[in-house]
Amino acid sequence: MAWANIHGTIRSLIAMLPNLGVAFIVFIIFCVIGLLVKSMVKRVTRRHQHARNLGLVLGRLSQGAIVLVGLFVALSIVVPSFKMGDLINLLGISGVAIGFAFRDILQNFLAGILILLAEPFRLDDQIVFQNFEGTVENIQTRATTIRTYDGRRIVIPNSQLFTNSVTVNTAFESRRLQYDVGIGYGDDIALAKKLMLEAVQSVDEVLKDPAPDVLVIALASSSVNIRVRWWIKPPRRADALDAQDKVLTAIKNKLTANGIDMPFPTQQILFHDQTEESDGDRLRQREGWPAGNNEVPQPRSIGGSLKQIAKMRAQRNGGKSDRAPNTNDGR
Repeated sequence: MAWANIHGTIRSLIAMLPNLGVAFIVFIIFCVIGLLVKSMVKRVTRRHQHARNLGLVLGRLSQGAIVLVGLFVALSIVVPSFKMGDLINLLGISGVAIGFAFRDILQNFLAGILILLAEPFRLDDQIVFQNFEGTVENIQTRATTIRTYDGRRIVIPNSQLFTNSVTVNTAFESRRLQYDVGIGYGDDIALAKKLMLEAVQSVDEVLKDPAPDVLVIALASSSVNIRVRWWIKPPRRADALDAQDKVLTAIKNKLTANGIDMPFPTQQILFHDQTEESDGDRLRQREGWPAGNNEVPQPRSIGGSLKQIAKMRAQRNGGKSDRAPNTNDGR
């Protein structure tokens, strides 16, 4: 009986070989038709910038629909008793299991379709996502690929792009750049701002409208920080770097030629000997070095000889003592 069953199975397979061959050829034909329809839709929408993403969606959906129809036709050829309702019942029974097994894939697929339809960014846009920045190469149904400025490819799942913040640097025709420049506290702020504006306006890449501007933003520890802002067009990364190089070079040369200081961070440390009678008196205590011939605070005795203090004061005043020292030691 076992041998008879094996022979029956082999004879059934041999009898199905022509149908299998025809079904395979039919399925391949439908796949080729799907590719042709997809390329035709992309070719039609390629000329229209705003319809490129829509063309990608329609092309992929039409290709998937044609391949699915081809699969149904091929199954009908192999199994003549096959009906559409049988496949629907099969999909309904296993739909939950398939959903759990391919949850991430389906999520990325739906996110890719929504990205293509909503168009938060398009092909050739330059975007920033988390720690990645580059040019959008392709928006697939599963992931989006970007090419970084140093020639690397980053593949980002569409679900992450759809649910997180993305910065699109090329969303608009123009883009504003800015840079903070520090000048010395002794420099004329109005003059420095005027010179910076002249330097920025001398660069051809800077737009006249909107006009560049300069703003004082901070009184830092070693400098007065002035923010320079200007607009460029187009807003691509290479153009931004080129414009920034020219603007900063022009600002530096302009300020240096007109005697405006560009200080580096410095720190001043003052030491008090705690022997002046004004120590602790916030109305009289000096925070810096004495200026000119201002009154020098009188010393107070905290132990030890005050002759040394008088001698130090005489040396500071050019060898002349400002007052007769009290030679009595005491507390």
